[in-house]
Amino acid sequence: MTQATPHVLVVEDDRETRALIAKYLRANDCHVVTAQDGREMDGRLADQRVDLVVLDVMLPGEDGLSLCRRLRTNSHLPIIMLTARGDDVDRILGLEMGADDYLAKPFNPRELLARIRSVLRRQSFASAASAINGASAMSFLGWRIDFRLRELRNPDGALVAMTSAEFDLLQAFCERPGRVLSREALLDLTHGRNAGSFERSIDVLVSRIRRKIEPDPQNITIIKTVRSGGYTFTPTIEPV
Repeated sequence: MTQATPHVLVVEDDRETRALIAKYLRANDCHVVTAQDGREMDGRLADQRVDLVVLDVMLPGEDGLSLCRRLRTNSHLPIIMLTARGDDVDRILGLEMGADDYLAKPFNPRELLARIRSVLRRQSFASAASAINGASAMSFLGWRIDFRLRELRNPDGALVAMTSAEFDLLQAFCERPGRVLSREALLDLTHGRNAGSFERSIDVLVSRIRRKIEPDPQNITIIKTVRSGGYTFTPTIEPV
C-alpha cells in the first residue's frame, strides 16, 4: 500500500452506513475521516492527508458520479464507488468517470477492505515502476525484454516464445527487481480482480517462466520463492 497506515476518506450520506464503514476500517489499521456530501468532502481533502476515497453514488446535492469526475480532473487519488444499485450501466458510468473500483450495496466490510488494499497496492506498484524505469526495454543476465514489442530474447539473441500471461508476469518482475511480491500482488498486477484468475495460477506461470530462463531448473537463482511471502526477482536490471 501507499502507506503503512492508509488514510481513507469515506463519503456517505447515510449515518449508520458511514459509521459502520469507519468503525470496521479503523479496526483494521486504517486512518479514517468521513464526509456526508461533496461540500464536506472538499473540506476534508483540503486539510487532511487522503490516500483513497470511498465515494457513495447517491449523495444529496452533487452526486457521487459528478464528484468522481471532478476529483479525476485534478488528481490521481484512488476512488472506490459505492451504490445501492447493482445496475451495470451505473457501474460502467462510475468506471468511465475515473473510479478505480466499484462495490454494490449491500456489501461485506471485509470485501471493501480487500478492495481498498488491492487498489492502493496497484497504485503503489504502478508508481514505483514508473519512477524506476521509463525504458521500453530492459536487460538482465544477458537476456533482453522489450515491453513495446512484447518480446523476450535470450543471451544469444534468439527470440523466446512466451504466452501473453507469461510475458505480463515477467514484465511485472523486471519492473520490481529485488522486491518480495506476493501471489495476490502479482495477480493484481497481471490480471486484475475481474479476470476470474486465482492465486495458484501465478505458481503455474512462474514454473513455465523458470523453465525458459533459469540456467538450472534444479537450482533456482532468478525467480526465487520466498516462504510465506511469494516470489522475488533477483537479477540486476538495466534499461536498454
